[in-house]
Amino acid sequence: MSLPQHPACPVVIDVAGIALTDADRRRLAHPLVGGVIHFARNWVDRRQLVALNAEIKAIRPDLLIAVDHEGGRVQRFRSDGFTALPPMRRLGRRWHRRGGDPAARALAAIEDATACGHVLAAELRACGVDLSFTPVLDLDHGASAVIGDRAFDRDPRIVSLLARGLVQGMLQAGMAHCGKHFPGHGWAAADSHTDVPVDARPLSAILADDAAPYGWLAQVLTAVMPAHVVYPRVDRRPAGFSRRWLRDILRGRLGF
Repeated sequence: MSLPQHPACPVVIDVAGIALTDADRRRLAHPLVGGVIHFARNWVDRRQLVALNAEIKAIRPDLLIAVDHEGGRVQRFRSDGFTALPPMRRLGRRWHRRGGDPAARALAAIEDATACGHVLAAELRACGVDLSFTPVLDLDHGASAVIGDRAFDRDPRIVSLLARGLVQGMLQAGMAHCGKHFPGHGWAAADSHTDVPVDARPLSAILADDAAPYGWLAQVLTAVMPAHVVYPRVDRRPAGFSRRWLRDILRGRLGF
């Protein structure tokens, strides 16, 4: 494997299967590798996952082991004792449920989010996973199929409060988390796994709406994942490659 020889660019890699190969071990030992992300192909059962993660840590105790494990359709491990978690939209709908006191409904939804976060994190931590790439902070504009029911709600205030509940539960179980996809993927219809989505709104509109949760949660989030979306009225580069989005706005303006 050839990696760029630059001390400030650690990368997160994946491994090929359910056990490490010699090539995996060589890559994991490289000083520019900072972590590992697991996928469904790396899972058979809890015993196998525990053994895989133990071997990774034996090679490099400092490596971060992560996974996309949100609930709903984005949950990599679903059997052998793992709880089937709901999509986050269900928590948003609980917030809006009719009948009773609105404040009580909101508190119940936040409590449910905290419970989901605790279960999610406790089950992963028991298998040696350090971080889950959740919560999704995108707003449900109804345009993005790849986001869809992964979003809590359309209202950034509700998204922020439910996400805060979720990460509180995760932190109680000893797990770091990652808000995504900054500054927001919900407006752009294209799937960034296969295309380059474009959001042509002005910066003021994005900051007032989609990016608002990042400012409100800046002192809570342990990590942020940028969107692979181009916002041409802000920068020609996708957010993840944009100094303006990451340094000037996320860090400088929003205080992350």
